[in-house]
Amino acid sequence: MATATPEAPPLAPVPAKKPPRKRGRWTPYWLLLPGILWLFVFFALPMVYQASTSVQTGSLEEGYKVTWHFATYWDAVADYWPQFLRSVLYAGAATILCLVLGYPLAYLIAFRAGRWRNLIMILVIAPFFTSFLIRTLAWKTILADGGPVVGALNSLHVLDVTSWLGITAGDRVLATPLAVVCGLTYNFLPFMILPLYTSLERIDGRLHEAAGDLYARPFTTFRKVTFPLSMPGVVSGTLLTFIPASGDYVNADLLGSTDTRMIGNVIQTQFLRILDYPTAAALSFILMAAILIMVTLYIRKSGTEDLV
Repeated sequence: MATATPEAPPLAPVPAKKPPRKRGRWTPYWLLLPGILWLFVFFALPMVYQASTSVQTGSLEEGYKVTWHFATYWDAVADYWPQFLRSVLYAGAATILCLVLGYPLAYLIAFRAGRWRNLIMILVIAPFFTSFLIRTLAWKTILADGGPVVGALNSLHVLDVTSWLGITAGDRVLATPLAVVCGLTYNFLPFMILPLYTSLERIDGRLHEAAGDLYARPFTTFRKVTFPLSMPGVVSGTLLTFIPASGDYVNADLLGSTDTRMIGNVIQTQFLRILDYPTAAALSFILMAAILIMVTLYIRKSGTEDLV
């Protein structure tokens, strides 16, 4: 006869475990705190102070008071619009020259340099080993009247053409727009080459091989494959060149004349010599707003937001 087996007593319910406490979830925020404080103290607060200065009235002897005098902005534009326009033109010309000179060199470093890549990269960043002022003063010697550069340009009758275009004055190169643009191009050329090189180096070489297998000529490969894929570097390089060049005042001061003054020279004069702080602050904000608008439109027009 079968004997009935007694059923086992039901197991006691296991109490639910509390989820483990996440440790270190505030660590990223603590790591970001020094950078946020740095931006707040050295960027946000000075911006607020300059904004309040731009709407003040008064004098250095009597003191300045916030009177919300927004007419300072209109007066600044009306009085100094030639310098604004000149800054955009000089910075744009220098940016185009940097792109024309920097793209072939970045392409060479990325695809053709081989074992010489590191040496060429050191030569590209070598100007950073000296100060900005010394590099600009060197161009005064290079473009000096009677120097080899001016003599060679005269023998080739290049200065005749540039004088007709209005970018040089007779047999002189110094104190002309050409000298200022040359100084801007030289000083900001590394800012163009480095992003271009980074972007070109990311391109998979198999894409070039595939284009060759499809019987694409070298120029077609460059136009259809290389250049579109390097657009993030082009956009980054042009921005890194144009933005500081448009606000520069050292090149125009040392290599130019009163006829080649840029808006940076005006701001420096208003702050340090004339001591008209509201006008200087208003000019700074107008320049910043103009650059911000141009950069936003340029990024949208370029069709890429993947900046290097």
